[in-house]
Amino acid sequence: MPSYTVTVATGSQWFAGTDDYIYITLVGTEGCSERTLLDKPLYNDFERGAVDSYDVTVGENLGEMELVKIEKKKYWVHDDWYCKYITVKTPSGDYVEFPCFHWLVDDKEVVLRDGRGTSLLPKDDKTRLVKQHRHKELESRRKTYRWREWQPGIPMSIDANTHKELPRDIQFDSEKGVDFILNYSKAIENLCVNQFMHMFQSSWNDFADFERIFVRIKNTISEYVMQHWKEDFMFGYQYLNGCNPVMIQKCTKLPEKFPVTHDMVADCLEREMTLEEEIEAGNIYIADYELMEDISPNSTDPCTLQYLAAPICLLYNNSQSKILPLAIQLGQTPGKDNPIFLPSDGQYDWMLAKIWVRSSDFHIHQTVTHLLRTHLVSEVFGVAMFRQLPAVHPAYKLLLPHIRFTIAINTKAREQLICEFGIFDKANGTGGGGHVEMIQKAMRSLTFRSLCFPDAIKARGVDSPEDLPYYYYRDDGNRVWDVTKSFVWDVVCIYYDSDDTVQKDEEIQAFVKDVSSFGMQDLDCCGFPKSLKTREELTEYLTVIIFTASAHHAAVNFGQYDWCSWIPNSPPTMRKPPPRQKGVVDVKFIIQSLPDRGRSCWHLGAVWALSQFQENELFLGMYPDEHFIEKPVKEAMELFRKRLAEVSSVIKIRNEGKKLPYYYFSPDRIPNSVAV
Repeated sequence: MPSYTVTVATGSQWFAGTDDYIYITLVGTEGCSERTLLDKPLYNDFERGAVDSYDVTVGENLGEMELVKIEKKKYWVHDDWYCKYITVKTPSGDYVEFPCFHWLVDDKEVVLRDGRGTSLLPKDDKTRLVKQHRHKELESRRKTYRWREWQPGIPMSIDANTHKELPRDIQFDSEKGVDFILNYSKAIENLCVNQFMHMFQSSWNDFADFERIFVRIKNTISEYVMQHWKEDFMFGYQYLNGCNPVMIQKCTKLPEKFPVTHDMVADCLEREMTLEEEIEAGNIYIADYELMEDISPNSTDPCTLQYLAAPICLLYNNSQSKILPLAIQLGQTPGKDNPIFLPSDGQYDWMLAKIWVRSSDFHIHQTVTHLLRTHLVSEVFGVAMFRQLPAVHPAYKLLLPHIRFTIAINTKAREQLICEFGIFDKANGTGGGGHVEMIQKAMRSLTFRSLCFPDAIKARGVDSPEDLPYYYYRDDGNRVWDVTKSFVWDVVCIYYDSDDTVQKDEEIQAFVKDVSSFGMQDLDCCGFPKSLKTREELTEYLTVIIFTASAHHAAVNFGQYDWCSWIPNSPPTMRKPPPRQKGVVDVKFIIQSLPDRGRSCWHLGAVWALSQFQENELFLGMYPDEHFIEKPVKEAMELFRKRLAEVSSVIKIRNEGKKLPYYYFSPDRIPNSVAV
């Protein structure tokens, strides 16, 4: 009688093994086996990290292998089991691999497809059985991965209130590792500032007093920021390579709402040109925080009034190619009670004006650049992927590593961090609902093209290295974008031999439409495509997803402790209103404006925790789970890793000897997905 050898690989995660009963059914073109218990007498089957083999005897040859069904039944108490893959050796000696990479929970079953690349697109399914399996898989997924509106007017999220409600496949391996309250408290303790964490309403004495919560953990950049934060060059440098390097844009004409004159700034101009001539020469830039106007400040603590501002800042690219602030207006409406602050003003007037800009920049960074444009957008792509792409689809296999834990971290954030009375309310001036208002306003400018890195750079007029050198965020980002896009193109061309193949792939078209029509709530202003017509369009679309979740998230997340730990440089809230006139501010007023001891400590714990890599982090180009088993894709992955290593080397060489190295886009520091 024919015998098949079945090899089962159990995952190496904690608690991946099981003592439950595991049954298997082999399905081929000529028939199927009986439901067979996989068990060896006096042997612990399916232990964590184990690879176990079993013989399955059948009455007659099953023909070409198509499907494998696995069932898990309770032995004593339920324990989840993570199956990596199953390999079947046929009587003729052929090996057929069935990638799994699923958790089996309770009394559940999973049906696996042959992982070879001969039938990955819908058009390649030839038999009724595999077509039916494909349909049932997506039907089941759509019931499991449901859309829900967390707040009106923002991207949709998964329908789950807590991390425990999520499908097991997308949960963290250990929920304890993503407990924001626990992690932030632990960070505060590690930073030795826990004695201050409940001291709300208690102001610091002076700037030196802030060092009391800064001396525990320093690094090259954070210490340099502490030493130089008052200087104009440091203020300007952060627009290029700081934590939020997306605000600076070329100024081609001064807006009427910001009436800066040549006489105001003449002493700061170095090229014997008027302000208008400097603008025409392309030397003037602007950062406008208009989005902050009319955002509700945090009012969750009746004992502490908190304030927000919507400043405008004029920037000058001087003759040494340094970006320096020229003028700052702290509100959007010019007038007597909204003066334009200048470098020639009194020391504390100018210092406080810059602090207000830095505080507004912090809010835009946290809520728009970071939360909306990486976390929430990546979740939309992730939910739509699970709903519309089966496990055998090449786009699913390509994207899955870049969605890893994203839905889980966002769900945990909605549960503990950005919810009503969440941790966000403790230290942030936009807590208590202002952060939601910001996202709703920012949706008007969240377009698909703005997620295409080169397009976003060009739209701000900062794409020329000759005009704006030392913009490492732009230069390194373009390198990583190009390498990623080249890799995606290689993979797309393996499976799509023409544009017509793209157009006829109903699953990829349904995926794109689900993102636009449901995930982004069909907002016309967003401009997300509802269909893809060419291989180039598909390549760009998949590149956006991978780049947003990996590289861009890394660039705007992992520098938070570097740039925001010195609190006067990035105040998370302000306790005095913006000044309405010049000459009335002293250092005491500035200290009283800055966050109190309690809010400072919660802020410090947050930026420390958010800047840490996950344990056993997987970085860009690392694909330990072999979802693809085809040689051409493996070769494309190897080339991808080689090109990424070259980018890392270029960045490392450039950073040598620099007091302010820029490494946030270095591929060896870019996690595959949004997971923190």
